[in-house]
Amino acid sequence: MMTEPVITRPARPDDVTAVLGLVRELAEYEHASDQVRASVDDLSAALFGPFGSEGAAGGPRVSALVAESDGRVVGIAVYFVSFSTWTGRHGIYLEDLYVTPAERRRGVGRALLARLAAEAVANGWSRLEWSVLDWNTPAIEFYRACG
Repeated sequence: MMTEPVITRPARPDDVTAVLGLVRELAEYEHASDQVRASVDDLSAALFGPFGSEGAAGGPRVSALVAESDGRVVGIAVYFVSFSTWTGRHGIYLEDLYVTPAERRRGVGRALLARLAAEAVANGWSRLEWSVLDWNTPAIEFYRACG
């Protein structure tokens, strides 16, 4: 069976269960699954409630992109708009980037990062930033390979 190409797009309300599932997978990988307190309702409210993408003036406080393959959500990028007093411009802070292990090495993570970078450029924002745990060698190597 041939795998369909990966599509990146903004998360929709019907994606929240899958997004939370991938957040839990990430937490398990980071040996912190006991620290995930978010529920589907919490993420739904954050992404799509009064302060989410469709809500209050000033736009969303948190947003998410999903990567979809064969009709399944296989990757996420959860992010929010940041601000630099030094540049006087906004940017994007990437909170979580995660691709399910079976879909890695297909360009899913790169596609999500490229979409975030394009959003920053389109908005005239000055940066895209994130942090990574110092022991997470595969993630560090991935980010280095992205330049």
